[in-house]
Amino acid sequence: MSSTITVVKRDGSRAPYDGYEISRSIQEAAAGLDDEVARATQLRSELEITLFDGITSEQLDEAVVQVALQNVKDDPAYDTIASRLLVKSLYKSIFGEGVTRDEVQAFHAEAFVAYVERGVELGLLDPRLRTHFDLQRLGAALDPGRDDLLRYIGVQTMRTRYMISAPDGRPMEMPQFFWMRVAMGLSLNETEQDGPGADAAAERFYDKMSRLEYLAAGSTLVNAGTSYAQLSNCFVMQMEDEIEHIAKSVRDVMWLTKGTGGIGMSVTKLRAEGSAIRSNNTSSTGPIPFMHTIDSTLRAVSRGGKKFGALCFYMENWHLDFPAFLDLRQNSGDPYRRTRTANTAVWISDDFMKRVEADQPWYLFDPADVPDLVELTGAAFSRRYAEYAARAEAGELRHKKIGAREQMRAILTSLQSTSHPWLTWKDTINTRALNHNTGTIHLSNLCTEICLPQDADNVSVCNLASINLARHVTGRRRSAGGEGARIDWDRLAESARLAVRQLDNLIDITISSVPESERSNELNRALGLGVMGFTDIVERFGYSYESEEAYELIDRVMEFVSWHAIDASADLARERGSYANFKGSRWSQGMVPVDSLDLLEADRGVRVEVDRTTRLDWTALRTKVAGGIRNSTLLAIAPTASIGLVAGTTPGLDPQFSQIFSRATSSGKFLEVNRNLVEDLQALGLWERVREDLLRHQGDLSKVAELHPVPAELVDIYQTSFQLSGRAYLEVAARAQKWIDQAISRNIYLADRNVATMVDLYSAAWRMGVKTTYYLHMMPRHTAEQSTVKVNKAEAIATGGSGGAAGPRRGFGAAAPARRGFGAAAVSVAEPVAEPVAEAVVPVVPVVPDGVEELDQVDVVDGAECPIDPMERLQCESCQ
Repeated sequence: MSSTITVVKRDGSRAPYDGYEISRSIQEAAAGLDDEVARATQLRSELEITLFDGITSEQLDEAVVQVALQNVKDDPAYDTIASRLLVKSLYKSIFGEGVTRDEVQAFHAEAFVAYVERGVELGLLDPRLRTHFDLQRLGAALDPGRDDLLRYIGVQTMRTRYMISAPDGRPMEMPQFFWMRVAMGLSLNETEQDGPGADAAAERFYDKMSRLEYLAAGSTLVNAGTSYAQLSNCFVMQMEDEIEHIAKSVRDVMWLTKGTGGIGMSVTKLRAEGSAIRSNNTSSTGPIPFMHTIDSTLRAVSRGGKKFGALCFYMENWHLDFPAFLDLRQNSGDPYRRTRTANTAVWISDDFMKRVEADQPWYLFDPADVPDLVELTGAAFSRRYAEYAARAEAGELRHKKIGAREQMRAILTSLQSTSHPWLTWKDTINTRALNHNTGTIHLSNLCTEICLPQDADNVSVCNLASINLARHVTGRRRSAGGEGARIDWDRLAESARLAVRQLDNLIDITISSVPESERSNELNRALGLGVMGFTDIVERFGYSYESEEAYELIDRVMEFVSWHAIDASADLARERGSYANFKGSRWSQGMVPVDSLDLLEADRGVRVEVDRTTRLDWTALRTKVAGGIRNSTLLAIAPTASIGLVAGTTPGLDPQFSQIFSRATSSGKFLEVNRNLVEDLQALGLWERVREDLLRHQGDLSKVAELHPVPAELVDIYQTSFQLSGRAYLEVAARAQKWIDQAISRNIYLADRNVATMVDLYSAAWRMGVKTTYYLHMMPRHTAEQSTVKVNKAEAIATGGSGGAAGPRRGFGAAAPARRGFGAAAVSVAEPVAEPVAEAVVPVVPVVPDGVEELDQVDVVDGAECPIDPMERLQCESCQ
């Protein structure tokens, strides 16, 4: 490398570029991987063709990371190198230049104490972190070796979304500082009189989260231990039909959005357009203009200054203005009757579903004329609705009459074209609720997994965390050369029980600017413990997502987690007391979630189509629960799109979107490669042979199997989201829902765009006792032809190989044109090409290999770009 290249250090001095130092740094990051010297030599060579004189140390660090990332397509081990290099750059910002991985352990404890002291002095951290804890003890408990558990996308997500920075923007936290800060922030109420004490509790919480065995949700990770301890994630509220409460609702949305909370809001009570207002002898404009006002509020008060607020409107489908509600997300039409930020969901009754199946009429009413329908559920709703229908036929009520099937098709047509409204079932939720004594549940939350009652005096609150199932499974399937996958049940029980305690602590520590939410938190102490990584463990067991083995696995796992979460809450009730509204609940009657299936079947008069097998001693637990429980709810499965990235596993219950794809997130653009698949193919000696064809076919292993001897078993295991049937999504959800007292954020993917198929699918979800569904992702009608992969497609066609239809196509054998957002030309996978760059520009940019499906398309809405990656835009970071 030419000696004319100099590097501007962090202190402003210049020094000659030292290639040997770079090689040592890369080799250190490759420690423990195969061929670490060869990897270091390769990455150094690829780096040096991009350098320029005057490159800063920060730019050089970033350039090395990006060079490593460009090789992930060939071997996911390069992601490990990139992750370690990124973490090391954080070390440099705190420890200074020249720190090695071996020195980090010795520096951590002392630096942690200084970090807390400085954070408190700057007003960023809660002063109690300095006074309530033995900082030397906690600093000594830090294990920087656990940084190696993080993938690059996880470190980057932590850095950009969750870690705190100094006022000048420089990082203040390293991964282990971050985990301990969160653990301390959730231990502030622990005492040695009624528990392990604050230090011991923080050590236990830290141990679990830093091992990625469970993670707190987004708002908790952002704010725990800071000077602004708004730790709750989900807020569920109902707008009352009077102007004062409507105005207050706008105010509450502003404050909750500022605190990064995700919001669900029911507007069913608002009278319909044209309804009489007696106080001033005018008529109502209906709920739509008020919803537009809320939507504008979300955009005005962005979360953390980084992202628009997040809210979902819910409306029952008998509302007279429901047709206008369906149009809220349409791109065309009056912009003042559209919501560009807020989502929508429909709150559906059993009566409607029965009328759809029987092809009967459906009536729309003004809530001002039928005010009790909002509060009625199940059979009681059906009886009263029939009375109103009879009055409508007699001409006594203002109404609209349509076919139930006609409205169902309108709902699903809107869902297909706009991804809204999501379908949720009010009677399944209310009839199965164990906290039924505190009122009607009128809606779910932003991501459809929370089921809590609310009224004018209570804004329901739920507090979330998710167990990483992948960290509780050891081994791999035997046919991949392993000893077989096994669940560590003892560790899983420990995670469930400790997570319940951590979440219960959160309720006493969190603050809120909305008194009604503080009241609900105190009276009900609602928790939402969920899981993520289900598809990850399905693959490691060697099952297909669409198989009885997978359905049995989720059934067993959720029964186990449910049993231990409920038992832990009952233990906490003995230690700390039952929640205030326990008396009169179904918990107090000794009921557990699985028992509610019988209640639903009896009220509905229709069989609930789900397996009823149980395996644990629920009889003894029912007796224990009847004596008291600490929390009104325990379980809910959130999307976990962001914390799933940190945990390095698949989100929630979702399948793999693809085996290799580009993920666009607010933290950057990342190449995702399914490591389970790579390991299986490597064990068979196939990875080197098939990887280019896997790129060419956008991660579709079934197409690769037509060209290479890939076992049919692997093709079955590694089906992607659109290759699975809709029934598979429902079966997994129904089996899990048996054991969950709240609900599941259930994404569904469909290759079939036929509305009749959608009607059958959602009708089946209702019959199986599924409470809610989230986004429905439809397979695109068209896909883009990829221009280049390592093997020249034109040559492949000329020689009879795979690669698409014959004939000249733009880009064959040449570098692809620049991709939006990269800032430089994308290049051939085989031969990276150095492009001239200005000195002020970081020389290496993320390049997505041609052949990889890109999910960074954007919708431009009022000048804002919103990614439509189903793992990003279509899931809420407040619930992660």
